[in-house]
Amino acid sequence: MLDHLAPVLFAGMILMASNAAGAAFPDPRTDEAKAQQKTVKKAVLAGGCFWCTEVVFEHIEGVVDVVSGYSGGTKETADYETVSTGRTAHAEAIEITYDASKITYGQLLKVFFEIAHDPTTLNRQGPDIGPHYRSAIFALNAEQKQIARDYIAQLGMAKVFRNKIVTELTDFKAFYVAEGYHQNYCRRNPTNPYIMYNAQPKVEKLKKSKPEILKK
Repeated sequence: MLDHLAPVLFAGMILMASNAAGAAFPDPRTDEAKAQQKTVKKAVLAGGCFWCTEVVFEHIEGVVDVVSGYSGGTKETADYETVSTGRTAHAEAIEITYDASKITYGQLLKVFFEIAHDPTTLNRQGPDIGPHYRSAIFALNAEQKQIARDYIAQLGMAKVFRNKIVTELTDFKAFYVAEGYHQNYCRRNPTNPYIMYNAQPKVEKLKKSKPEILKK
């Protein structure tokens, strides 16, 4: 994450917003069945700075926990300094624990694509540049992979974005929890300029556009 001046951060926000075509976001046609009773599942997603994606999903009803970390590379390189070189195959990712009786994997993906990040910028989110900031879905099983593949195709057909979705869809191998100071970073540092210009607008968009899925 960068600590540049506010104008640079604001420019990053404009870049992300400019790729939305304005078409309505559809619900995923392919999805897992909502569980009849409490069923804890996990999802691993990457959409740029994990501070920013973490805070979005923390607000959603049915999400039990969100942890920032690294996925895509090896255990030996799963630390912030090494990942930040962009040479580890890791992406800054989040592990979402959710109750499948309250929210489905497909509904989480809808928030991921619509609110949490811009899936059309290759190896970049706003002011953050490098393969560790790439858009990626790490599917934990065949069902998740099919849901994600179908939804990416559905969004493309609906022309929701002006540009092509470049989200990497790959099989999950491992998730490595990031250092403690990265966890719940937005809530602990709300006046950090990076958070104010990059994370908080996503939360406000979530609150405004999807009040029905917010935690009470």
